[in-house]
Amino acid sequence: MTLERQRARTTEWTPEEGCVVPPGSDPHRVAVLALDGVMTFELGIPARIFGTARGADGTALYAVDVCTPDGRSVRTEAGFSIDVQHGAEALERADTVVVAATHRLGVIGEQGVLPEPVAAALARIRPGTRIVSICTGAFVLAAAGLLDGRPATTHWAEAEHFRRLFPRVRFDEDVLFVDDGDLLTSAGAAAGVDVCLHLVRRDHGSALANQVARRCIVPPWRDGGQAQYIERPVPAPTAATTAPTRAWALERLHRPLTLGELAGHAGMSVRTFTRRFRDEAGLTPGQWLTAQRVEFAKQLLETSDLSIDLVADRAGFGSANSLRQHMRELVGVPPAAYRRTFHASAGVRTARRGVVGPGASGVTRGRPGPEARRATA
Repeated sequence: MTLERQRARTTEWTPEEGCVVPPGSDPHRVAVLALDGVMTFELGIPARIFGTARGADGTALYAVDVCTPDGRSVRTEAGFSIDVQHGAEALERADTVVVAATHRLGVIGEQGVLPEPVAAALARIRPGTRIVSICTGAFVLAAAGLLDGRPATTHWAEAEHFRRLFPRVRFDEDVLFVDDGDLLTSAGAAAGVDVCLHLVRRDHGSALANQVARRCIVPPWRDGGQAQYIERPVPAPTAATTAPTRAWALERLHRPLTLGELAGHAGMSVRTFTRRFRDEAGLTPGQWLTAQRVEFAKQLLETSDLSIDLVADRAGFGSANSLRQHMRELVGVPPAAYRRTFHASAGVRTARRGVVGPGASGVTRGRPGPEARRATA
């Protein structure tokens, strides 16, 4: 996996493309579209993640509505039905639309076409609205033609079927989510948490996203380009694990850490450590360290007034030039631009009618993100 591939693909952006909305503005409206057979876990993710995001004064930054195409109840995959308070009109006033996963795709999954009520509902979405799918929700977006020519993902188990049904989509089953600006698609189940946290981070910065993750008791950050399916996610009870070494490394990001040093801490050979690390983390040790250092640098840029040189030093990059290179590669912007957008002094941000962050919804629909380079990491 290349360093370019390991991150979520994002449309290039500058802070000026987004907007910084002052405190007191209306919350960003999120409409979650539930179809027949909706999966209850995925349906609840947006309300849980976005509903937890609050400004410094405690005000809600997002307002989440759940809707169906006609406002009527829908069956879930769990054997019960849910009633909703909104029909497709909620899609008209939404700033972000999330299409939840369903296991009853019907003609969408069989023929790649939308039933008339679903097509009519999607037609009410305003131009420029940010659109997100969780798991099989990508089938709905693809059937609507929204993903033609654009990168996307869905649950790995549906990969072959999706690729056959929608050959015009640049499909990638090896990532947790794809951020292509105004269109985001995620893999199944918990990847919906990752993409929603990514949006909070994109809209309001890492510090707030980390707060939301802590309240929801989930990992604050899993890179979008991380592999969906890890062959051995849980080591056998008698096997050694790299988890203690990863925790140890996080306390030492400020200094150089060699592969041999990491393997030595874990009590393994370099070869065994590298293999086991990839099995457990989905990334090579070098890719993981770089990503963690970038994440720590982002937090320092948001919450401190340290110079770029000091941020680079404390994050373990050694020089400001190295930090700039890695932030451009993984985040899309240099440190100074990131600080101007997300530093605490910039005030409360909301993504209403324009999104601060990588792949802002203000970009033109269809604008491609950077291509992944096929090189060995």
